[in-house]
Parts: sequence; structure tokens; C-alpha cells
Amino acid sequence: MATPSRSTLATTLDTYETAKNQSRLNPTVQTVIKDVWGFSTLRPMQAEAIEAGLSNRDSLVVLPTGGGKSLCYQVPPLVANRLDVVVSPLISLMKDQVDALQSNGYPAAAIYSGLSNDERATIEQQTRAGELKLLFVAPERLMSASFLNFLKSSGVANFAIDEAHCISHWGHDFRPEYRRLAELRKRFPHATFHAFTATASKQVRHDIVEQLQLRNPCLLVGNFDRPNLVYRMVPRVDNNQQILEIIRRHDHEAVIVYCISRKDTEHLADFLRLNRIKAKAYHAGKTAAERRRFQDAFARERLDVITATVAFGMGIDRSNVRCVIHAAMPKSIEHYQQETGRAGRDGLEAECVLLYSQSDIVRWERLIAMSAEEADRPEAVITAANALLKKMQRLASNATCRHRALVEYFGQQYNHSSCDACDVCLREIDVINDSTTVAQKIISCVARVDQRFGVGHIADVLIGSSSESVIRNGHDSLSVYGLLAPMSKKEVVNLTHQLIDQNWLSRTTGDQPVVVLNERSAQVLRRECEVKLVKPAHRTKRTRHDAESWEGVDRDLFEELRAVRREIAEEHAVPAFVIFSDATLRDLARHRPSSLNSMRRIYGIGARKLENFGDLFLQVIFDFCEKHRLGMDTAPTN
Repeated sequence: MATPSRSTLATTLDTYETAKNQSRLNPTVQTVIKDVWGFSTLRPMQAEAIEAGLSNRDSLVVLPTGGGKSLCYQVPPLVANRLDVVVSPLISLMKDQVDALQSNGYPAAAIYSGLSNDERATIEQQTRAGELKLLFVAPERLMSASFLNFLKSSGVANFAIDEAHCISHWGHDFRPEYRRLAELRKRFPHATFHAFTATASKQVRHDIVEQLQLRNPCLLVGNFDRPNLVYRMVPRVDNNQQILEIIRRHDHEAVIVYCISRKDTEHLADFLRLNRIKAKAYHAGKTAAERRRFQDAFARERLDVITATVAFGMGIDRSNVRCVIHAAMPKSIEHYQQETGRAGRDGLEAECVLLYSQSDIVRWERLIAMSAEEADRPEAVITAANALLKKMQRLASNATCRHRALVEYFGQQYNHSSCDACDVCLREIDVINDSTTVAQKIISCVARVDQRFGVGHIADVLIGSSSESVIRNGHDSLSVYGLLAPMSKKEVVNLTHQLIDQNWLSRTTGDQPVVVLNERSAQVLRRECEVKLVKPAHRTKRTRHDAESWEGVDRDLFEELRAVRREIAEEHAVPAFVIFSDATLRDLARHRPSSLNSMRRIYGIGARKLENFGDLFLQVIFDFCEKHRLGMDTAPTN
């Protein structure tokens, strides 16, 4: 089959197909999602994506993390009684999805390197016998000749490609092995292909369609806004202390902290443990057994905090992560959207905090150059990566509504005057008094040291340090020496980085960049403009969404249900969220059902889970209500 022409692609991809209403949903699909997953409705775009899978039409589905992509490729094979193959890049993601599906009574399996020969033989036998509806596999294994022959003999004719942005050079997580997936067209000429991703610009969407040779694809692009996420972007002054303060806002809740390097993850985890936080570092330098052990502990709620490298990723599908922290700026808005998207996948409020500094840009530029050189990638790829980095820098340093900025970056309109869910709209950002005067002092210092020194040296001069470099260069005799003495060096370094971010100052490139003046610097010195410098806020406001999500919930009962969930998860050796999500537990603690029939109407409780766990949770609710003299069936459930 020939690749679609560029003009055809443009016509196809520029036409969004949007949801009309739930009544269009196939009645069989409605029954399946209720019986298996306990859902009475679908999220936007899910119905259309499922219909594309059932009608054997190629599709590209772009739904933000937490938007329900997985359901879009899980439902069709169950309804159509067929076997589909899901291509997934991470073993941990495959395993978590299979655990969750099997807990719902869904026949699914994954083939990966960690399986024993007997386990693999059993899955292959189930596949040939037609007992499975979904088979997960990594792209490297999928493209081996023996595995392709196995799939051919098993009658597979539909493929779902998860994390499809990995196929594009212009995406944020390019993986060469994904490029080979186009070869499947030759081996399975009548197969339909369904690509799924959480983040893809228009350029990346075009590339996915071309590389996979999608035929007249149904394009579904969901709303990129995640209203339940509270975004905060804070200048980094004291990394460890700031992170500790944030984590303590989420006591005994799941938190992921993203760092740039392995060393960063280890140092931070050590610091957190010294402060009595249950934390472990997670990166590619750990053994497979260590990573699996930490993942399991985190998923089963025995571990509160994971510090992880952004390059390696987490691969954890835990739905109730209540906070994602970036200890440094990620290298693209796409990465930021995907990584923060791991928070609040259950639809409940979650906090996303980015601690940023201009020094992050220097680190990422160096890493991008090194990575490109090692992989022998073209200069255009480096240029594209640096452009994405600059866009991320502007997002962090501009004090505009975070939700609006993210939605508009991905080409959609944001129709709210205020999100009420970011540091800007909640008015949490603190502006330094007389910022322009402070900026003048820093810029004057850059001029006085002849534009020959880096940020650290400039800060030393301004705080009146007696460092060896300051004394050797005679900078302790300058008029600017000690002008910002009440501040710490970290504070002055941060303010200097803000001036660079806002283009009031510039910096040179290379391994030892120095701070230099530019045309805008003189405007500040002449006070022809106003500068705004911010400092970390020491307050956070509770949002309306958070208040609403807890309305009517008995928190003590919620914690008791959570403890029971943890025990069941340990007994069954599965992540806690696989038993019931936090959203389901809150509904149980809100409505306090008195029977299996009323429990059946609680969000997220399907037939298999009701059978397996219903009586256990009913007993906890009954005992709690009797002890505290509370009524049951307090409100109608949906």
C-alpha cells in the first residue's frame, strides 16, 4: 500500500472528528464498559476511538495522559471477540495494564523478557487457542521474524501502537525501533492500525501518519486541558528544602519527583529519607530487580515517594499520584505535559510543581548535544530539540495562566478567563519589592566585572563574599560589592537567571558561560521599563476542585477503606489502584452503600470486582457506620 500523499494527509489531519453525544454509543459497548469497568459513560473522544477500532478503520488518537487512551484499544477486541496486539515501549506499563485488566476479568497477557519459559509457553498457547483478547509486546520483540510468524499463525489483524510519538524524529521521545513498525504493513496488508499518544504537535501527527502509512485515518484529538491538575512554576532557590515542603503537603500520598540525572535522584532520595520520608531513587542504573521492587512498593502504597530520571521515565500506571514535582526544568513542553499527566489520573485533584532555573537550560543543551553526537543524529534534530527547550523555558518564566499556556501550545483554544488551578490565577506569585532596582544592581555588577564572569561569581560580588575569586580579581573594591548583602547567594543566582530568562541579560554558550549585557540591559539601567522578579511563594491556596472532590466524603471511612484496599493488593500481589481507584473509595465513603446492589452503582465497580471484593468492603462500611451511628445509602449513586 502506498504512503498517502502530503496533500491528502493535510486534508485528513486538519479535520477533527469530535464527539456528539453519548447516545451514539454502541449498546453492546455500553454494556461491556459497565460490566467490566463499572463505567456508565465515556470520556470525550473515547466513543469515536472505540468505533474506529470496531469498524476496522485506521486511527490516530491523541488524548492527554489520564484522558483514557487505554480503554480505546481495550474495548474493541472484547466486543468484537478477536485478538489485538498492543505495542508498548515499557515492560512495567505492560505489566500494570495486564494486572488491571485481569482484575476486571479481561483476558489479556504480555510477553516480555522477564517471563519464564513456562509462562511464555502458556501465553502462546492461550493466544493460539483464541482465549486472549489483548496481547502486549515491546516493538523490539514484535519485529523479530519468529514472533511475526507466531502472530500470523494466530490470526492477528489489528495493531494498537501506544506512545506513538516515539516514531517521530520531531517528537519528544524518539525511539529508532518504532520506525520499523511500518514493516508490519507488508506482513499484515489487511490489518488496521491504531496509533495512540498523549502529546503530539501537528508536525508529529503528520509524521506518525506517514511513518505508519495509516490509510484514511480517523483523527481524534482530545482536549489537552487537565482541570484537576494544579500547576505551580516556582523559581528554584533551595531545591531540597523546597521539595521537602511540597512533599509534606502530601503526607502519606503518592509523589513522583523528576530529576535530570541519576546522581540527582540518589542525592534527593537520601535527603528525603534523612527527613523521614519514604523515598527511593529510580533510574536506568538500577538493576531490573531493584526497579521492579521499587515499582511494586510504590504501586502497593508501601512507598510514598519515587525520585526518577526524566530520560528513563517511570512506566507506572498508578492512578492516584497526588503530586508530581520537577526538581529541574524538563526539556520540552511535551515532556512536561506527559510527566505531569501521571498525576491525578483518577480525575481527582493533584498538584504539579516545577522548580526551575536558568542553569537547567545549560545542562539540557549540553546533554542534547552529547546525546545527538553519540547517536549520530542530524543537526536538524539538535536544532529541533533546542527549540523545544526554549519553549519550555518561556512557559516556566512567563507569569501567564498555566492551563491556558499549555492548551494553546497544543493548538487549542482556552475559553476561561481564569483556571482557578494555577499559581498565577490563584495569585500565589510573590513579586519582589522594587524589582527594577534589584535588577539595576545585578546588571551594574555584570558591567563592573567587564562581562567576563558567570552567574555564581556575580552573586558572590553582590552578597559581599570573600571568596578566593572575588579577592583575586579585586572585585571586593567595586562599588557594587555587597549591594545585595541581605540576600543569600542562591537567591541572587536565581534572580540573575530570571533576568536572563526575561532577556534583560544574556549569556554566552559553551561549557563555562558568562553573563553579558544586551540592548535591553541599558533600558533597565535608565529605568525606561519595569522589571518583575519573583520569589518562591510561601503559601498555597485550596482550590474549588479539591473542595468539591471531598464534598460529602467521610475521611475517616476513606482511610479505613484505603487500608483494606492495601491489604487486598498485598494478598493478590497487584498495585492498590487495581483493586479500586481513589475516586471509587471516595464514592464509597460518600454514599456508604448498604448492599451489593447499591454498591454496583458506584463509579468504577464492575461485575468481577463486585463479586471478588464487594462483601469485604460492605462489611467495613457497615461496621464503621454502626460504630459511629451513621446512616447508609446517604444519596443516590450514578
